[in-house]
Amino acid sequence: MADEPRNKAVAIPVIIIWMIIVAFYAMSSQFDPVVIFLTAIITGPLFGLIYLMFSYRGEGSRLIGLKPVTDRLPAVKKPEGHVAFKTKMMWTLLVLIIYFIMTNVFIYGLSKEDTLDLFSEYRAIMAGASGSLMHLGIGPIVTGSIIMQLFTGAKIIKLDLTKPEDKAVYQGTQKLLVIVMIVVEAVPQVYGYLKPDNLFVAKLESMAPGYGDLLSKFIIVLQLFIGSYLVFFMDEVVSKWGIGSGISLFIAAGVSQAIFTGTISWMPTSASERYNIAGAGAAPSGAVPKTFYLLTNSNLAQLSQGRFETILLGPPNPVIALVGTIVIFLVVAYAESTRVELPLAHGRVRGARGRYPIRLIYASNIPVILMAAVLANVNMFSLLLWSHPTASKIPLIGHQWWIGGFTDPQNPTQPTMGGAYYVSRVNGLGEWFLPLMNPERYGAYMRGHEYWQVAAHTIIYLAVMVIGSIIFAKFWIETTNMGPEDVAKQIQSSGMQIPGFRRDPRVLKKVLERYIPVVTIISGAFVGGLAALADMVGTVGNTSGTGVLLTVGILIRMYEDIGREQLIEMHPVLRGFFGGE
Repeated sequence: MADEPRNKAVAIPVIIIWMIIVAFYAMSSQFDPVVIFLTAIITGPLFGLIYLMFSYRGEGSRLIGLKPVTDRLPAVKKPEGHVAFKTKMMWTLLVLIIYFIMTNVFIYGLSKEDTLDLFSEYRAIMAGASGSLMHLGIGPIVTGSIIMQLFTGAKIIKLDLTKPEDKAVYQGTQKLLVIVMIVVEAVPQVYGYLKPDNLFVAKLESMAPGYGDLLSKFIIVLQLFIGSYLVFFMDEVVSKWGIGSGISLFIAAGVSQAIFTGTISWMPTSASERYNIAGAGAAPSGAVPKTFYLLTNSNLAQLSQGRFETILLGPPNPVIALVGTIVIFLVVAYAESTRVELPLAHGRVRGARGRYPIRLIYASNIPVILMAAVLANVNMFSLLLWSHPTASKIPLIGHQWWIGGFTDPQNPTQPTMGGAYYVSRVNGLGEWFLPLMNPERYGAYMRGHEYWQVAAHTIIYLAVMVIGSIIFAKFWIETTNMGPEDVAKQIQSSGMQIPGFRRDPRVLKKVLERYIPVVTIISGAFVGGLAALADMVGTVGNTSGTGVLLTVGILIRMYEDIGREQLIEMHPVLRGFFGGE
């Protein structure tokens, strides 16, 4: 907005700091004009945003100063009226097809052999595919959401989300933050772990001598940016024109694919060959064919000497992981159907009754998604600080074991020491149960750790998942109009009321406050604890317990959303109660 009150003097220190940073990179590159130009182009917009925010002198949050940018960001247009069920299904399926296409489009110019996946432990949850246009997955979107929720919940950002103006500022800033996070997550990976192909570099070198490596990395970053920004738009398309959430759809699609492959794949993998028993050949990687193969190619002596243990517990995809995956499906399906139902009656239409369900998993699976994204970013940045050519040289925090050390040559992206190790995912019984029960026989599974370190890793991971999910559940309820006050207004606007109580939003709010805050805490603790326990048991396809938990919940919610949409098509009068137009 052109008439926003600003202190233009703020531009002076902002420009000075920007010039100092550009000059620093200029000296480090021996005043290479191309490097200076790219540094100025990349950092210039960021300092422009800093100026817009800190120069704002009007009422309310400083984020309002970003409106000249946030109001002009491209966005998917919201439908003006009701969208037909067939149209919603069409857009949802179309976006899903585009997602699978993007996961199979490898980044042009990227070396497949030298690529190191920083999100390998959280790949299924991040809804991406290593080395593809979906390499970053939903990471930037979820990280941007986490930052905004934490800053708003801690009152660092002073926005009243009950006001339409402040809510618009919040959503616009979050969109802008997603763009920033795409760059923040893409650039360090390309300049450390996503190496360009030598032939691609040579071609660019022939066209621009001396700048082949620089241009190749810039092109890869550009592809990552385009892919991630397309994911952001696809999420908006599903949210506004489809059914459910795009982020949830992508997670369910990626995890389902991994579970299917991990269950019935006949292809051997390096892991299956490494853990295979001598004389049995390269066993299939899928849980079912692997079990069938080892049983039919082993005698009783071989089974008693270790092959039966390989079937039950040996990675990849042991039988215990398949059983654990099935149990998670059943537990989540039962929990999703558990709810407290408040009786409702229409204030004017006699005989018109209904119920408002408050689910046991009231905050849905969002807290686990956010918690998994936090841990994925902890893993990524600790790895960058440990081994990145530039980040590892940062004073005080670069290459520090207490932040996170990565010393396992077989799995270079999994932390082995420091804080990153203790909050990292506990992947299956082999990482904690077997070595704790019999450290003499399964000591190799400890990977050089002491008995107490393995126990502490298990307990801390479980505690972090539970406590973190509770915190995010509370933030999510407060920022998505699911709190007692907002729900009371929704029930009131639909013409319904609780029988025996006055038709007043304040009365409704007091009744809902008996249930929603408590259920929110229980919901966060339940999904966080279940996801951690599922990780500790193990899952097929290496999808992680969090991924399986999310997928089950997402599929159940999608089934219910489809049923609700069909109900609305049959009875249009229900649109107001469900928030439609």
